[in-house]
Amino acid sequence: MKKKRVASGHGLRHVTPAGRSVFHNLFEAEEAVELEIRSILLGGLEQWFAGSGMTQTEAARVLGVTQARVSDIKRGKISAFSLDLLVRLAARAGLRPKVKLVA
Repeated sequence: MKKKRVASGHGLRHVTPAGRSVFHNLFEAEEAVELEIRSILLGGLEQWFAGSGMTQTEAARVLGVTQARVSDIKRGKISAFSLDLLVRLAARAGLRPKVKLVA
């Protein structure tokens, strides 16, 4: 797929097509897919925490991690979490993560 470039006031900039993750523009296909899944899980955990009404310390107890790790979730630090840890944390939060394969 050819990447679309658009002129702007600061020169050319890249525009990611609708429905496509920016990770595919920045990383090789396999790494982009993993980052995309990690991003979905991390976003779900961020939403869970925001809606929980818990303090970071309380959420840490539920998730079985330190308060600092909950802070990393809140700040969206994707590089701080592996895919398998995010799946376990989502399950502990009651989010019931599922995998769907599309051919």
